[in-house]
Amino acid sequence: MMEITTIKDVKVKIGEACKSLRKSNDLSREDLAEVLDVSSTTIQNIENGKNATLDNVLKVANHFGLLQSIANQIEKVLVDKNDISLY
Repeated sequence: MMEITTIKDVKVKIGEACKSLRKSNDLSREDLAEVLDVSSTTIQNIENGKNATLDNVLKVANHFGLLQSIANQIEKVLVDKNDISLY
């Protein structure tokens, strides 16, 4: 059976990761918001899987050292897609 991932599923996973990383770094929502120059409501929305701009999600990813991993995964998908051959 094929597993289907929805946009909402991904937003929830991003929110869970943000909250987990924030807490493991002993940061409040307000602390993280201040460092990223966003509102604490923005952090709350990300953590709750609500709509957030790509820019704000990438700010969080960058803060926790995940930006390069994201870029690497995108590159891997692009390379793998181009390596598909029907012969």
